[in-house]
Amino acid sequence: MTHSATFAIPYADALARLTLGAEPVMRPQALSREQLLEAYHPDHGGDARVPLRVGANRGEPCHPALARIIEGNALIGDVDLVAVDPIATDVLVIGGGGAGTAATLAARAAGAEVILAAKLRIGDSNTVMAEGGIQAAIGEDDSLRRHFDDTMKGGHGAGFPQLVAQLVSDAPDVIRWLIGLGVGLDLADGHAPGTRLMRKRAGGTTAARILSHRDFTGLEMMRVLREAVELDRGVTVLNRSPVVELLSDERGRCAGAVLYDLEHRAFRVVRAGAVVLATGGAGRLHLTGFATSNHYGATADGLALAYRMGARLRDVDSFQYHPTGIAWPPHLAGGLISEAVRSVGAKLVNGLGERFIDELAPRDVVTAAILRECAEGRGVSRDGGLGVFLDTPALLAAQPDLLTTQLVSLAHLAHRAGVDPAREPLMIYPTLHYQNGGVAIDRDGSSSVPGLYCAGEVTGGIHGRNRLMGNALLDIFVFGRRAGTAAADYADGVLPGRFGLDHVQRWQRELSHAGMIDGPRSPVLYPTYGHFDLRGHMAGANKG
Repeated sequence: MTHSATFAIPYADALARLTLGAEPVMRPQALSREQLLEAYHPDHGGDARVPLRVGANRGEPCHPALARIIEGNALIGDVDLVAVDPIATDVLVIGGGGAGTAATLAARAAGAEVILAAKLRIGDSNTVMAEGGIQAAIGEDDSLRRHFDDTMKGGHGAGFPQLVAQLVSDAPDVIRWLIGLGVGLDLADGHAPGTRLMRKRAGGTTAARILSHRDFTGLEMMRVLREAVELDRGVTVLNRSPVVELLSDERGRCAGAVLYDLEHRAFRVVRAGAVVLATGGAGRLHLTGFATSNHYGATADGLALAYRMGARLRDVDSFQYHPTGIAWPPHLAGGLISEAVRSVGAKLVNGLGERFIDELAPRDVVTAAILRECAEGRGVSRDGGLGVFLDTPALLAAQPDLLTTQLVSLAHLAHRAGVDPAREPLMIYPTLHYQNGGVAIDRDGSSSVPGLYCAGEVTGGIHGRNRLMGNALLDIFVFGRRAGTAAADYADGVLPGRFGLDHVQRWQRELSHAGMIDGPRSPVLYPTYGHFDLRGHMAGANKG
């Protein structure tokens, strides 16, 4: 969803209207937040959703492009599992990001042997792109109740209260766990022993509860988690091994998965007592035509696989578009500028030099406000691109040391863009950022399919219909750890039985009865513009 730059203010004219170093004037708001979202947010509108036609959520709404993936034909159906020697493990974790590594460490702490399978490499995930920080109610002026209320309100009341309560209740212990592993968090009063953690306020919150490592918090956390997993001899890491199908047993339980080893062009069959699905979101599907901040592997694999297995989903018509994606230069389009920049005071300014929204309103509201400015001709155009200004010159005039202390990633991004942020504002436009919905889970990450646990962005019910900054990093560690522990406990009581692809055959029959057998195949695994054809790649592999 992009608007024409024809009806926008040319960059040079817009820049001339911006008084560098001065506070821009706020334009009065004509619409309520609800009216703004209804009129301009991409989740709304006549073509924003379609009913699912098959599966456990038949008749419920889903984004049209995502529905085609979720209701797709199996990517494989002709693999001779008998010809592939299976690998056995207690717990199979699918996904090498924060949720997957947290689940792996928790399962190991519970005594399970673990195989972790990563589509790319362990650590190549959206986690490393989480810049702003992690929420946890640890301040004297804060409480678990306030964190709960902020999260429920930010998600428009659609979050599942039991999941939100678990999220906020586990937060302080998650912070202690991360620090114990070696994650460094910014301190408020220098670096002397006993000093307090620095806390910042996120959009849509009533207290300062964001904890961070400068503005590359997720990268710091992923560095520590990856090392912890790789040093654990009870974990086998399979890089470049995307999952192409789950396995089921005669009781309908999840019994493992079929992987495809890209290095050796061979299938791997992993028999597991329990599976933790931590495959992330759907950003690389570029829903509604948006650029994305997501990593290369974010193609909704987990949703397609879990749904085919029979798992229930929720809120799969709801996505978050981060307000501040790079809009210029074009080769960086969609790259993320952390909310941390706005939390320390940067303002959003249109082509007329006006502020038009509270920068720390919830992300969906700020996104809709930016799209409104562009739709109504108050955006800024440059080289065919469209956006508004993030007024970094005014911010850095007041706090010139921010680029070297708190906003290190912003300094690197501005350098790549060829922009001096102290003299020139950055052009921004919303970027497809997060999948609000996903697989329905309970407080231990259990899906509706026995033996299948889920954690991280592949799940739904925690954030409702809009996620607050900092709750994603918290989510992956809270529910990653809980899913890993629960999967280990479940696997300890599972007796090996017959396993195969019976659920795939049932799924294909359902598609046939619905007249949908000619649809696309899923999981997608990689974006189409990567020119990678997995089925062509599999030619000659060990299939029957």
